[in-house]
Amino acid sequence: MYKVILIDDEHLARQLIGSYLHRHPGFEVVAECADGFEGFKAIQEHQPDLIFLDIQMPRLNGFEMLELLDRKPSVVFTTAFDEYALKAFEAHAIDYLLKPVVKDRFDKAVEKWLATAPAREVQPGLAPLLENNIYEGYQHRVVVKDNGLIRIIPAQEIHYIEADDDYIRIVTKAGTYLKKSTLSHIEQTLDPQQFVRVHRSFLVPVTQLMRIEPYEKESHLALLHCGAKVAVSKTGMAKLKTLLGW
Repeated sequence: MYKVILIDDEHLARQLIGSYLHRHPGFEVVAECADGFEGFKAIQEHQPDLIFLDIQMPRLNGFEMLELLDRKPSVVFTTAFDEYALKAFEAHAIDYLLKPVVKDRFDKAVEKWLATAPAREVQPGLAPLLENNIYEGYQHRVVVKDNGLIRIIPAQEIHYIEADDDYIRIVTKAGTYLKKSTLSHIEQTLDPQQFVRVHRSFLVPVTQLMRIEPYEKESHLALLHCGAKVAVSKTGMAKLKTLLGW
């Protein structure tokens, strides 16, 4: 029996998907969730084989929820916004269902998943989607797991972000948080007019820059308002000059 979770803020949408799925033997809906917070907890608890996931939801959207998962189940996206379709297919997601979902289209998505289900423990194809998670403009927040809790960090509260092996270290006034991600990914999601990759290891908000001092050879050090000093490479200095008009 395959375990399924339905994650959508619209009750009728979950009800419709559930009714379609009921006609397919071998599937059990183990949870229904109205937002990404509920979805994250349910996935951690039930470890489903497949989820039907809306993208735009209150509190925590579908993409943000997926970023928090260490083990990602197979996903069929369900949404009313077709601009996300290209990203879903580029990521090799199982399928993308545009609302209102019709039964024939739903059946094809289930058949597509069943064709690969026996060999599918996780969905590695989601990685490209999460690495290119830019939609509705740039993001104004970063979502992290902090001692079992989900914490939403507004972009304006970030002092700087540092690469740390397979993680990024997000430094804020309230504290420092680790997130399993790359600096390149977080750079793509934040507004380039507000955040600058000053070094291969550092991403800095422009508002934090207080002074830049010469260092060794063609490198520099940026003194931030928070009191920290971060390295600025030759390439990073060129970016700052272009952005700030120096």
